[in-house]
Amino acid sequence: MDISKNLTVGEIVKENYKTAQIFDRNNIDFCCGGGISLEKACEKANVEIGTLLPELEAAMLANDADSKYIDSMELNELCDYIEKRHHSYVTDNIPFLKEKLNKLCNVHGENHPELFKVRELFETAAGNLTAHMQKEELVLFPYVRRLVNAKNGEEAGSAEFGGIDAPIQAMLDEHQAEGERFFEIAALTSNYTCPPDACNTYRITYQTLNDFEQDLHRHIHLENNILFLKALALEKEMIL
Repeated sequence: MDISKNLTVGEIVKENYKTAQIFDRNNIDFCCGGGISLEKACEKANVEIGTLLPELEAAMLANDADSKYIDSMELNELCDYIEKRHHSYVTDNIPFLKEKLNKLCNVHGENHPELFKVRELFETAAGNLTAHMQKEELVLFPYVRRLVNAKNGEEAGSAEFGGIDAPIQAMLDEHQAEGERFFEIAALTSNYTCPPDACNTYRITYQTLNDFEQDLHRHIHLENNILFLKALALEKEMIL
């Protein structure tokens, strides 16, 4: 892929996820904000596009088999992948992080009061993400699978097609809200940098929070920049 200023950030990351690290370093949102052009993203982040382009082009030279594989999936397979890889990751890590944040507040909260806000933000995110994933698994993803079945000439079920725009927009709005919430968590923790008096629990908790946010970025990228766009196009194709 030749990178131009008119390509969206999401298109670039979809082609090669290694570029995500470059966008992260330059404070360019590639998941929730992946729908804008590279030129506009650079303007928004006050980054010189002429400096960024060579970095992105160099990253593109490195093979990224995972991105190619994911982009080649049928949408029903991509739904399965997101559930098994990312939804399960969120579900598995929420209890651990809640427990450890409670412990940090009890032990270190007096000297580090920001921990109470971090815990509050994470608990809100945990509840919202759990409800969000349920809506995807019970409503949106089954609808996408029915679209794929219809495209392949199989029985699609009784639901009529038409109207995926609204649920996808709702998912996009919720992604944006959680992205902003984790941006605040990262700011409160100085990008998950432990203070000098941090214990092992402190370090493990911050590392897990950082990993959780990075996984969420890729999770949202797969949905916003690949699944949702392709699902909208497929529904339009089936209606026409």
